[in-house]
Amino acid sequence: MDATGDQLMHAQAELWNHVFAYTRSMSLRCAVELGIPDAVHRLGGAATVPELAAALSLPPSRAPYLRRLMRLLAHAGFFVFDDAAASYGLTPLSRLLVSAAGAGGQGLSPFALAMLHPIVVSPSMSLASRFRAADARTAAARVPFEAAHGRDLWAVAKDDREFGAAFNDAMACDGRFVMDVLVRDHRDVFRGLTSLVDVGGGSGGAARAIAAAFPHVRCSVLELPHVVASVPPDERGGVEFVAGDMFESVPKADAVLLKVRRPLRFAISSSLSFTM
Repeated sequence: MDATGDQLMHAQAELWNHVFAYTRSMSLRCAVELGIPDAVHRLGGAATVPELAAALSLPPSRAPYLRRLMRLLAHAGFFVFDDAAASYGLTPLSRLLVSAAGAGGQGLSPFALAMLHPIVVSPSMSLASRFRAADARTAAARVPFEAAHGRDLWAVAKDDREFGAAFNDAMACDGRFVMDVLVRDHRDVFRGLTSLVDVGGGSGGAARAIAAAFPHVRCSVLELPHVVASVPPDERGGVEFVAGDMFESVPKADAVLLKVRRPLRFAISSSLSFTM
């Protein structure tokens, strides 16, 4: 049966919604780079566009574009618009991006910036070639990231200092956020432990959070040598850093912490002691 005019128009609107979905992600990146969540927080949790423009030291000519950006971000749920005051206020979503942890912020802006970094996003532009590649040995037949960059993410992060720092900051802030929730709401997970190793623990944010909440647990981080070398000794917070490869060996401990995404789960064994 042929679609009606209304059905076709609805389908077109849905198509446009998917085609332009990237504008939400890029607007989010723009907001974080400009420091909009922090600016709204500093202005008391709500601000008008002129107030924001002044706080961000933007040229007056940019105010109309800032207004458009804020309207899109409000539509996406990052801010709430108050018609009476013509102001934009923080929402639980944008509070995740506020740096001031003591004021309810969670400091997840580095995660948003790293996951929307051109190095991470660009492989998605060549997904079709990944499907067309018949020979698994060709560059185009690799996973999209390796096909685009010729190396895996870890190698790129090692050689590109700017991206490596952004990626490490992202993992650190995400680890802190998750661990704050874990040690607050699931303390029983750590009952009986005396040692724990965080596999692929980055700069040690998660391990430090666990060590601070459970001083009796000896925490260590297993990471690639260049990551371990990048963590200053005075910022390790009593956590031991071990340079190595998780696919070759894992230090012995009562428990191993693995942070797995989509969805995020914690693989913690209360009686795990092994070397792979």
